[in-house]
Amino acid sequence: MPAFHHLTQLYARPGFLLRRAHQISTAVFEDECRSVGLTPAQFGVLSVLRATPGLDQSTLARALGFDKVTVLRVLRGLETRGLIERAPAPASRRNLAVSLSAEGLELLQQAQEPADRAYDRLMAPLSKAQQAQLVELLQLLAKGLENDARAAFVPPDQKARTEA
Repeated sequence: MPAFHHLTQLYARPGFLLRRAHQISTAVFEDECRSVGLTPAQFGVLSVLRATPGLDQSTLARALGFDKVTVLRVLRGLETRGLIERAPAPASRRNLAVSLSAEGLELLQQAQEPADRAYDRLMAPLSKAQQAQLVELLQLLAKGLENDARAAFVPPDQKARTEA
């Protein structure tokens, strides 16, 4: 079998294409958000904290599918810039509750337009129907393989929904 056939097989593998799409997605986001100096991970943390202020670090990590080391690294960078505040959690003094600072909220608001432009750029090669289909297929893939993930993904409102 010719060597180029093996490359064709490699380049058609979902894992290869997902990794490449992630690289492109990150590059587009960082390009559009250069003016506000945010990475996709930082934007994600700030967005979750705006929606659910005062989360402990473990819940925040699960809300984004991050491992503990990643969330701590991102939080450290955001705290250094004065964008978040960490304080002892009311429920447990051993845990830290994380909230947006006023500066963090302001920067997140400034980042919304460039983040939206990044989304539009990323999805531009697809029709509206293809965009919806891509998102739906990625959600099915992520949900169907959640048990294989190295870091759990648990949206912060999931617990509230199961208790309701």
